[in-house]
Amino acid sequence: MIDIKDLRARPDFYKRNLWKRGKDGNLIDELIKLDESWRVLKKEGDALRSRRNQISQDINLAKKQKRMDSVSELIKEAKEIPRKIKIQGEKFREIENKRLHLWKNLPNSVADDVPEGGEEKNKVLKKFGKISVKKSKKGHAEIMEDLDLIDTEKAAQIAGSRFYYLKNDLVKLNLSLINFAIDFLSKKNFIPIQTPYMLNKKALEGAITLDSFEEAIYKIEGEDLYLIGTAEHAINAYKSDETIGLKELPLKFVGFSTNFRKEAGSHGKDTKGIFRIHQFDKIEQFVFCKPENSWKEFDSVLKNSVEIYKALGIPFRTVLLSAGETSKTATKTIDLEGWYPSQKKYRELGSCSNCLDYQARRSNIRYQDGSKLEFVHTINNTAIATQRMMTCLTENYVQKDGSIKIPKVLQKYMGKKIIGKIRQK
Repeated sequence: MIDIKDLRARPDFYKRNLWKRGKDGNLIDELIKLDESWRVLKKEGDALRSRRNQISQDINLAKKQKRMDSVSELIKEAKEIPRKIKIQGEKFREIENKRLHLWKNLPNSVADDVPEGGEEKNKVLKKFGKISVKKSKKGHAEIMEDLDLIDTEKAAQIAGSRFYYLKNDLVKLNLSLINFAIDFLSKKNFIPIQTPYMLNKKALEGAITLDSFEEAIYKIEGEDLYLIGTAEHAINAYKSDETIGLKELPLKFVGFSTNFRKEAGSHGKDTKGIFRIHQFDKIEQFVFCKPENSWKEFDSVLKNSVEIYKALGIPFRTVLLSAGETSKTATKTIDLEGWYPSQKKYRELGSCSNCLDYQARRSNIRYQDGSKLEFVHTINNTAIATQRMMTCLTENYVQKDGSIKIPKVLQKYMGKKIIGKIRQK
């Protein structure tokens, strides 16, 4: 949620921001008009309520002074005021709802270095690791099926497409990735937290604009609950309507959750295996910080992810997203993309975003600095989305005999160095 006072002072800045995102900048004019009407109606309502409180005193005074004509006029006015308040209140609420809806759904301003345009304007920042041209042409799904590590056919029968059973050593690999990431980030003073898998609408809307995310998440029928699409939303909600002590900042969490997404609009894409699925596990970095430290913390969590990916030994790159590809809540997002030998291209594994005070305003999360109350800034980062990471590891670590070499940093968690075929008894 953007600062409405700043929008009133700099409407042209926010218009340019919308155009940069490929949106209609004239929405700013519409919001300003609604905001002006809202302020006028608010003053009118305040004046009517103030007059209602004052009029009884005026009647008593007129009676004491035996000004009976005045008393009659005041009583007549007193009877009219509730009707006027009701009519005025209906107008006010109508304008207020329109104003709030438009205001809450305006996207965050994008950073100056974010390129204007759509996906074609995404900018590759840096590449890491060496791409091998000698890997198997098999995709992760075929490799995993050959080793009896997944079963998507049975999952589709009992749950639907894009669900899965993890089996045998792939279960251990999943847990190894989770434990490795939590251990790695705990050493950097991140607080481990496991979140609820459901949030109510108020909590969810504190982290996102629901209109842009609602098609992607599951609603629980008949209840004010949604299955979470990421731990980010739940960790943000953990501090909603709270004031964080200055000494607590930066407050850093490493969150674990299972996440659920409809993957609406992705029909026919990545239907095999466990790359694009409805349920997945994720380790999330989330930071609450002072505004002046916002970009320092952004760089820090991005560095953590780069270190994790380097430790896992996959070829990957960082990509600055264009304005059109940046989510409504973020001012800047850098994706981390892993190399897939079977596809001969990089695919998204996670992202790092700075949301400035956008989420904090929506969720009313502040910090106390002396006598001042200020909104915090929030930074989120996918440390590891484990199912997707396993697909990348599988393709990059598959051996000539079809077995999968386990990255060195995971071997102590797995208790072995190779995932091979299960021996038949």
